[in-house]
Amino acid sequence: MRTGPMPEPKIEVAALRKCFGDLEVLKDINLRVDAGGVVALIGPSGSGKSTLLRCMNLLVLPDGGRVRVGGDSFAFGSGDRLPGVKEIARFRANTGMVFQHFNLFPHMSVLANVMEGPLTVRGMKKAQAEPLARRLLSKVGLADKADAYPSKLSGGQKQRVAIARALAMEPEVMLFDEATSALDPELVGEVLNVMRGLAAEGMTMVIVTHEIAFAREVADRVVFMRDGVVVEEGPAREVIDTPREAATRAFLSHFHKRGEAPAPSA
Repeated sequence: MRTGPMPEPKIEVAALRKCFGDLEVLKDINLRVDAGGVVALIGPSGSGKSTLLRCMNLLVLPDGGRVRVGGDSFAFGSGDRLPGVKEIARFRANTGMVFQHFNLFPHMSVLANVMEGPLTVRGMKKAQAEPLARRLLSKVGLADKADAYPSKLSGGQKQRVAIARALAMEPEVMLFDEATSALDPELVGEVLNVMRGLAAEGMTMVIVTHEIAFAREVADRVVFMRDGVVVEEGPAREVIDTPREAATRAFLSHFHKRGEAPAPSA
């Protein structure tokens, strides 16, 4: 039985709010992710999942609340000073993010794409950046594509390059925003396998996904969001197999019907 104070979480958002005009997209969101934890955010489109992820790395600045990743924390109350450009850049450099669309530089080789961040943001020498990039390409199964250009890659290969590119910054956490939703079904598995490997290695991750079976298998916790609020959260298998809330049950029933998630336990 644990005694004493709980360890500091690797990611923490508290009382987070975000509006776009009159639309309140996030309403008092609280979330904690411990070091090495994997949290899957699920819910219908428009529920605020992607906005929450973007607030976590300050691509979107919240209107209220607090965001902390590792040792960096920013508050967004009415009297708080907004972070400056350099502070945001440093914060993002420690928070790897993989998007639905790959956003690779088309005029650069795969190797150059992965090296770009370490070279330009971290000021790493090419003699250090190149072996790092090659090691990461090997990690995602693309060592043989180092000299290829993005136009010659499949969607799954492009997304694996994007993951290697994010890892090249050696971030403390990884955020995945619907990383497989733009892929053809037969290519989804190769990206999920890379994410499984990262989870097994202890990478702290927050994953926005509609891959319910994957969330059940890999995530420690699942958070179900709807209309900008957290409706339900808990251990992944409990939330997916035996959800407490009617809204969660209704959302997951669509995946069960299509065979995209394990059937609920009896």
